Amino acid sequence: MRAIEFRRYGGYEELRLVDRPAEQAKDGRALIELSHAEVSPADNTIRAGRMAASLHKSPPLVPGGGAVGTVVDPGGTGLAEGTRVVVAGGGLGWLVDGTWREQLTADAAQLMPIPDGVGDEAACALFAGAGFSAAYLVLTQLIDFAPGHTVLAPGVGGSVGMGTAQVARELGASLVISTASRTDKAVQARAAGYRHVIDLSRESLPEGVARLTEGRGVDVVVDGVAGPLLGPAIASLAHGGSYVGVGYSGGTEGTVNITDLIWKNAKAYGYTFTMIPRDVARAARKTLLEWLRDGRLDPAIARIFPLEQAAEAQRHLIEDRPFGRVLLATHAKRVQ
Repeated sequence: MRAIEFRRYGGYEELRLVDRPAEQAKDGRALIELSHAEVSPADNTIRAGRMAASLHKSPPLVPGGGAVGTVVDPGGTGLAEGTRVVVAGGGLGWLVDGTWREQLTADAAQLMPIPDGVGDEAACALFAGAGFSAAYLVLTQLIDFAPGHTVLAPGVGGSVGMGTAQVARELGASLVISTASRTDKAVQARAAGYRHVIDLSRESLPEGVARLTEGRGVDVVVDGVAGPLLGPAIASLAHGGSYVGVGYSGGTEGTVNITDLIWKNAKAYGYTFTMIPRDVARAARKTLLEWLRDGRLDPAIARIFPLEQAAEAQRHLIEDRPFGRVLLATHAKRVQ
């Protein structure tokens, strides 16, 4: 089978197409033929050698934390042959080889059937970058979010920004605000239905939030950008508000005015999926797939690359910062 792996840390060029032995269903694991795999910032962080070595398997490593595909041999999972599934969990792309390949084996806990009426691309995009899942779990499990609260989710084109904007709306937020770094992206986002997008090339984040909230600030910030937006995002909180750091597409360091936390009686959290029990996270994925089936969510896809162009797919996500998810089609016949 074809796969993408890197054998040493470095740039995008370290991602190489290789041929690996085909796998077989055994030990209670199903064999899955993959159709699409997600491309996420975490893949880039690991490949570049910027993540603590204790948190992931050393190279050689196949990237990819999630994918969708079809069960071709159920093994002992109890799933029927031909079932379309989302594949996730089990340390894919971190502790074990991930999803940037044509097939893999997985246990039942890693597989979630895809509802009829949901396409493979949409299901893969829903979980790419984990933005929709993170938003749902943060708002329902981590903080005291309630219908009527206001939410700021910077980076409308990214997985966390887009996912939070849509999930917060479905959970009853009275106002959801996001940002765009460029005017063209702000225009694109508004045309896609995101009404309150601050164009950061024309207005600062605190100024935009003050304008949209009549000076009050927001109850919740779910931040997948951080970097230079970290301080301004915290400064945009209302009194008693909560800041949750989910990602760092804008950088891992930022400057915070400590009085924005103290005087506002604010709360700050860091979030990872390891904070959430597995059964709760699985239930969240099931709910999100049902919302997708019912047309309540729309995970935009920016571009789908063939597997052999994985290096360019990673570069496009990280450097071009597109509006929507980037996916890999693991079989040439499925490339769009």
